[in-house]
Amino acid sequence: MTIRGTTDLIAHIGFPTHGFKSPLIYNPYFEHAGIDAVVVPMGCRSEDFPDVLAAVFKLTNIRGALITMPHKVAAAALVNEVSAAVRIAGACNAVRRMEDGRLQGDLFDGEGFIRALERKGCRLAGARAFIAGAGGVGSAIAASLASAGARSIAVFDIAPGPARALANRLSSFYPNLDLRTGSDDPTDCDIVVNATPMGTHDDDPMPVDVERIAPGTWVGDVVMATGMTPCLIAAQARGCRVQVGTDMLFEQIPKYLEFFGFPNTTPEHLRQLAQNTSTEPR
Repeated sequence: MTIRGTTDLIAHIGFPTHGFKSPLIYNPYFEHAGIDAVVVPMGCRSEDFPDVLAAVFKLTNIRGALITMPHKVAAAALVNEVSAAVRIAGACNAVRRMEDGRLQGDLFDGEGFIRALERKGCRLAGARAFIAGAGGVGSAIAASLASAGARSIAVFDIAPGPARALANRLSSFYPNLDLRTGSDDPTDCDIVVNATPMGTHDDDPMPVDVERIAPGTWVGDVVMATGMTPCLIAAQARGCRVQVGTDMLFEQIPKYLEFFGFPNTTPEHLRQLAQNTSTEPR
């Protein structure tokens, strides 16, 4: 890939950056499709994020920004216009500059997560879900599960405030949805999601008590630094069906491409290109 003076930039903003997988997927696709654009990882601590986001969009050759942990909730409050998904989840993972200079935000994590589950045969309508983590990605997944017809959603976070706030937002849009917070027990759930960073490092504690998850349950993880996290390995050993974090990423990238105004493609094509260039995240 050759970066020129004409190259459009997509900032990939988060911290830390060592687990970023998006450049390994977008950039092979851009090169293959002859698109003069590049995704650039940008490490940014939480206290600096508002200034960094504003400064990035002062650049004349910026096409947009991918927002990842820990900035998705903060980004929702920093843009001028948001989608319904952002309003429900209270988080934002994609930002673009409109013609009038204002910033527009959207959210694709949840859609990517549930599309990946559906491809594997998971039935979402009427499902009982448990989500560990009420940050940006957990909120997005909760919103998409509610939209897909889940019967109940239990959300647990070590900080109870975000979990309660998420439940309140969901209840205003889905008044018939059974919502629970405060318990870390995933018993009797059909879908269990780790939406925390736990699993990024080998010595991280388990995000959920896997022994309480019944065999046959769908267990998904959002951690992308590794493929099979300790949580997924333990769940699979119990007879659960599992989904790795990068499955969510491949499924949502076509939505990002559309949002940023690039030619679109399929998750299958993106995965094939990543494999062909020996860069597929694992």
